[in-house]
Formats: sequence, structure tokens, C-alpha cells
Amino acid sequence: MKSAQQPRIDVTMTKTEFEPAIPSRPSYGVLSPGIGSAHLFVADGEGADAVCDLLSAADGLKAASHIIYVPGANGCDKSTALQALGVAQFHRSPSFAAALPRLTKVLADAHMGLQIYTAGTEGLMAQVAAAAQAAGLPYEAVQMEHRGSLARRVQCVHCKGVTENVTLDPFQCSHCGLSLFVRDHFSRRLAAFQGVCIDAEDPGQIPASVERFK
Repeated sequence: MKSAQQPRIDVTMTKTEFEPAIPSRPSYGVLSPGIGSAHLFVADGEGADAVCDLLSAADGLKAASHIIYVPGANGCDKSTALQALGVAQFHRSPSFAAALPRLTKVLADAHMGLQIYTAGTEGLMAQVAAAAQAAGLPYEAVQMEHRGSLARRVQCVHCKGVTENVTLDPFQCSHCGLSLFVRDHFSRRLAAFQGVCIDAEDPGQIPASVERFK
């Protein structure tokens, strides 16, 4: 990014109710219009609703807005509603990995005054914030609003593989096959929660999986 903006911290509390967790667990707000020359929105699934809410209330931002959208892993696709907003640019990607080159290019070409908003699942928002940091922006410069699924992006601390959209605890690592307990500890650098082998001390003693993150 050519010039870093001042961080903007939204103190409005998120509408999603989360269980009490440890300090490293991210907290989220509600998207609100920032003052800037360009507005970049990145959302997945139900995060489209947060984008629509903001832009419907701040119609003047549309001509300077760029939306990157990824349908939710749960099948939620609100592309039509986002396209109907009539923003300057709209791009739909099948996955965040597919959207990342565009996001990286937008951040690299941006000038002072870019406002960044992300909404939807925690995994999507964390990866957007990581991309912004890689471009030279502080973590706090990205507004985040959680909407939709509580599924987690989890890194296995043993094989370092990342499993997307984890809803069960414990769950089986998609890379090494270990049964992992999902911790609330979150790594901003990795944009993922941490998964630890649940039967390391008592091999084979694995409790039944429970859907904790719907």
C-alpha cells in the first residue's frame, strides 16, 4: 500500500453473542461509514447483510465502493443483493483463496484514505486483516462485523495444517488425522484458532464430538 491510513477503531459492540473466552479471542463491532476516498468491502455468506445495511444507510459511499464477496460454506449466497446496491465494483469469488490475488492487488494499489470493512465468518475476517497487515496497515484499520456461521478456521499445532469451517469439537485434522481439541486461543499472524491433540496423554481416549460452532 502506498500510504498507510490512520487506524479506525469501532467501539460499537457486535450483534453476535459469543461465549466468554480468553483475551486473545478477537472481538468485533458493527460496520459504520468511514471517512475516506475509497471503500473496500470483503464479505462472505451472511456478511453480505452487514454490507447492505451500511451501504443502504450511506448511499453516498456506493460510487467509491468495491465489494469482494465469497458465498458461505453453508450455501448462503447473497450475490444478487450485493449487486443490486450498484457499487462501483463488485466481484464474486468461489473461495477466499480465489479472491486473495484481487484483494492483494487492491491493497497494493491503494492510496491514503482507503477504508476497509469485512463481515461474515471469523476465518474470512481474520484473513482479510492479515492481508491488510501484509500491505502495511495496522490490524485496527480493518472494521469487522461478525454475521452468520460460528465455524472456525483451525490450525493443528502438530502438523501446522489448517482446516477451514470447523464446527465440531473435537474434530479430526484434515491433514494429519489427529483428533484435536479446539482452543479459544487465536493467532492473528496465522488467522486461525489453535487445535491440540486431545488424546496425547491417553491414546484412543477421545470424547464424542459436539457441534460447538454452528
